[in-house]
Amino acid sequence: MPSTRSIEVLATAADLFHAAAEEFVGLARGAIGAQGRFTVALSGGSTPKALYSLLASNYGDFVWNRVFLFFGDERHVPPTDPDSNYRMVQESLLAKIAIPGENVFRVAAENPDAAAAASDYEGQLRRFFEIESGEFPRFDLILLGMGPDGHTASLFPDSPALDERSRLVVANWVAKFNTHRITFTFPVLNRAAEVMFMVSGGDKADMLHQVLEGKNTPPLPSQRVQPSDGKLLWMLDEAAAAKLTR
Repeated sequence: MPSTRSIEVLATAADLFHAAAEEFVGLARGAIGAQGRFTVALSGGSTPKALYSLLASNYGDFVWNRVFLFFGDERHVPPTDPDSNYRMVQESLLAKIAIPGENVFRVAAENPDAAAAASDYEGQLRRFFEIESGEFPRFDLILLGMGPDGHTASLFPDSPALDERSRLVVANWVAKFNTHRITFTFPVLNRAAEVMFMVSGGDKADMLHQVLEGKNTPPLPSQRVQPSDGKLLWMLDEAAAAKLTR
């Protein structure tokens, strides 16, 4: 079954965060009811941070012991570094909810060898989801953002990870930052039951128009997220959606 794409436009960023929180919790309740657990890959950035803070404040009494959290990408820095996605999630969400430590799967990005950190994380995924070589995990939800260059997770335009077909997690060299980023690959993103993009702010309007309505050759990284058997949901505020024609 091909992916189904939905676009929801909310009036303000605050409305976007509330709608995203309701989507998150609704999916979680459905997954826990059906299979006893909810698996989600988190994203970094300011927009998800606001979502995590809202989840902590409004849904702190949720059954977090049935939720299993992973990271769709991570900076190649220790978990205490200000740039660490894990640190952001720890401060905005994990420190404020009753989730067992063993339910949170962190990238060991303090490892000086980024490729080894990526390989270790792939091993964690394979063990948790009980999958063999050649198989890919099926997350209940993967959260993504979109950068001003059209990147998503740490899959940047013209970076080597765009062509990866067999690995789950790779160390992707990002030339413009002169560093590695550790990231899920497209086969993992496109195996999810649902992928939810959250995009906020007028500074994203031009690129969002390109991603959702443009014909780019090669496709921008965000355009290449097309779940093979799942839902693709774009949640936008009006500022980000301002250049869309339909």
